Amino acid sequence: MIATADRLHTVEEYYFSKKLREVRGLIGQGKPIINMGIGSPDLLPSNKVLEAITQALSEPGAHQYQSYQGLPILREAIATFYRSKFNVDVDPNNEVLPLMGSKEGIMHISMAFLNEGDEVLVPNPGYPTYTSVTKLLGAVPRYYHLCSDKGWFPDLQTLEKQDLSKVKIMWINYPHMPTGALANKEQLEELVNFALRNEILLVNDNPYGFILNSKPLSILSVAGAKEVALELNSLSKTFNMAGWRVGMVIGSAANLNAVLKVKSNMDSGMFYGVQKGAVAALKSADSWFTQLNKVYASRRILVHELADILNCSYDPNAAGMFVWAKLPTNHVSAEDFIDTLLHEKDIFIAPGTIFGSNGEGYIRFSLCVTEEKIKEAIERFK
Repeated sequence: MIATADRLHTVEEYYFSKKLREVRGLIGQGKPIINMGIGSPDLLPSNKVLEAITQALSEPGAHQYQSYQGLPILREAIATFYRSKFNVDVDPNNEVLPLMGSKEGIMHISMAFLNEGDEVLVPNPGYPTYTSVTKLLGAVPRYYHLCSDKGWFPDLQTLEKQDLSKVKIMWINYPHMPTGALANKEQLEELVNFALRNEILLVNDNPYGFILNSKPLSILSVAGAKEVALELNSLSKTFNMAGWRVGMVIGSAANLNAVLKVKSNMDSGMFYGVQKGAVAALKSADSWFTQLNKVYASRRILVHELADILNCSYDPNAAGMFVWAKLPTNHVSAEDFIDTLLHEKDIFIAPGTIFGSNGEGYIRFSLCVTEEKIKEAIERFK
């Protein structure tokens, strides 16, 4: 066998890649598994979105290579969306860059700004990809602790007492995944000022802003943020388009030009039809968000009932499409707990430990499950 690159020794296969293989195996054996572990929206995009991609299939040039910067109408739609929903003005010509999902943006941004040995501030708990991409590039993750007693917000005063001279990027994610915690405008201002003082690129990963959250915020609404901040966003959760792989990064022209240098060497443009569908999604009326949240709110009530049965505690007002629940203090580890549920009750829930050491003692329920399935899960405990 040809020897693999040394960088592969720094990471493992993504948890859900391995665990869902196990889950599929159990389903193949005839087990009635209810999957409440993954945040993949099960609802359809709007009819207008589906009509837009269908119509685009027969338009001239639809099946040719597309611009690395996306269609002008898509960039304009993103800029209009940010102006309307976040009160943020961005230039669609050079401050908006469409992406094939925001996950690729994590890699592109990291490749554009990190050198080997640079340090990266990563939330614990947080999205595992921040760590894996950092390690793949030979940079060093430095975890900053998030705790329930501080509202899952970093202790910036403690951080600033440390040597931050090697830190190049800080990943933040509000509304936070997996906890559902929110950051208010004042807290975002604190983060921007921290980044300005320490010359750190602040990247807010913001795909959950419209799910069960009445006050969506962008880091770019803070004065001076464009100097030091980028924001990733995605249509995956807000518009039920996870499989379409369409997202965006917003920020200053200089920073986006650096990202574009990487991106333009990694792909050949997003499919035309997907872009036209994205334009239609971004023009959705407020009724779309209202109806979407009505569905998730009903599901969340049932998931809270299930969490109560398991004697877990949770924040009833958390945002996003997950319920982050604390296990009873006398329980086994999070991974042992979810494995017991998987094999005894045929229910899969994510253990908090996959998001970092501060996730021990927690589990995460997904709301991307029908009410009928959640009710069935509840019945399995009666």
